[in-house]
Amino acid sequence: MYTSGVTYSRRELALLVPALAAAAPASAPLASHAYRFEDLPVRLSGPASQRRVLEGETRTGFALELHESEIPAGEAPHPPHRHVHDEVVLILEGTVEVTIAGSAARLGPGSVAFFASNDEHGLRNAGATPARYFVVALGRDS
Repeated sequence: MYTSGVTYSRRELALLVPALAAAAPASAPLASHAYRFEDLPVRLSGPASQRRVLEGETRTGFALELHESEIPAGEAPHPPHRHVHDEVVLILEGTVEVTIAGSAARLGPGSVAFFASNDEHGLRNAGATPARYFVVALGRDS
């Protein structure tokens, strides 16, 4: 085995870790694909059921996540919160109430809500029937 005779301290080796991580091959970008609704597995998240459609990076390196959610009448998927990434919510069925920075709006089918980075926001089903909507998360939280 060849050795150069050079030794490195643990501290010097630890400094190499970020560089090695940056040089590691990234996962493949999202590929063009058609997603059939009936083929998407259902996952429960609190009172909501979700169908994750896609998650990853585009070929230009932009982080993108898309899922469809359904919540029962009167329920919310989670308490109001905030995060670094932006979100677009597209209402498919039912009536939801979205709250953005303390201001509420009722939205029905075909309506859209945009939650900008770090704005506190929440969503709840304000109707008498289940509400279905798509969430598009744009960017990442790091």
